[in-house]
Amino acid sequence: MNAKYKGEIIRYAVLALASLLLAVDYRTFVSWGALYPGGAAGLSMLVQRLSQLAVDFFGIKFTVPFGPINLVLNAIPVYIGFRYIGKRFTLQSLYVIFLSGFLTDLIPVDTITSFIPAADMARLQSDPFVTSLFGGIVFGFAIALCLRWNATSGGTDFIAIYLSEKKGRETWNLILGFNAIILLAGGYWFGWTGALYSIVFQFVYLQVVHLMYRTYQYQTLFIVTTRPEKVCEAIYRLSHHGATVMDAKGSFKGEPRSVVMSVVAADDTTHIYALCKSVDPDAFIDTVSTSRVIGRFYLRPRD
Repeated sequence: MNAKYKGEIIRYAVLALASLLLAVDYRTFVSWGALYPGGAAGLSMLVQRLSQLAVDFFGIKFTVPFGPINLVLNAIPVYIGFRYIGKRFTLQSLYVIFLSGFLTDLIPVDTITSFIPAADMARLQSDPFVTSLFGGIVFGFAIALCLRWNATSGGTDFIAIYLSEKKGRETWNLILGFNAIILLAGGYWFGWTGALYSIVFQFVYLQVVHLMYRTYQYQTLFIVTTRPEKVCEAIYRLSHHGATVMDAKGSFKGEPRSVVMSVVAADDTTHIYALCKSVDPDAFIDTVSTSRVIGRFYLRPRD
């Protein structure tokens, strides 16, 4: 099989797994704790629950679906994705949005929880902290899985990525601010317990994403070496980032050295360490976390 097509099959299989995890999370932890994931998904759940209240009030026997509402509310973020981020990335994200919504409406809860003992089920459904903690872990893992395979679940993820690429810094923590109105509205209509534990849910999932997806985290490398040209070439070959070479002198023997300084994406650092050591086994590498980069900084294209 052609390697390109094989890679695409793997990509969509992983995205399907992430969509399934999102759907399971929506149907279990999020539902049990009356939580709001935030972004378009959280707004969709708020609209779905308000619509269900209206349907029940009029005595209509109908379950309001999640998927169609989520698709409609993702229209503007998807437009931002097509316009500013990348068509392929946005199409893959649409695949996740559609599939996760479809599976959320399709999968019965009994099927998901059939292997869990009754005592554990009672604990999960009655303890909002445990529900928000595990729900946030599952949600964060699914989101990070999407991002690592060049997609997203939609909503504020598109906005966060757009701001990250425009501003050159992480913006994931800003999602908590974007979600404040959803939590306030949910707390007003359905009680403050679910809204408050949603803060725990969202904090946990953001930390999981932060841990697993490090494209917008930067590291500054200071590499003391006697082979600066080879080290610079290795950095550029792997990360497409340049470097600054500074003359230096060792304090112990007074021998001349060079210090290579380069800012790279955190995801690349492990591979750069190995490459630098392969061209100069005696290289000394110091790594410093960088909170923000201003200026020209290469980001891999999404299309």
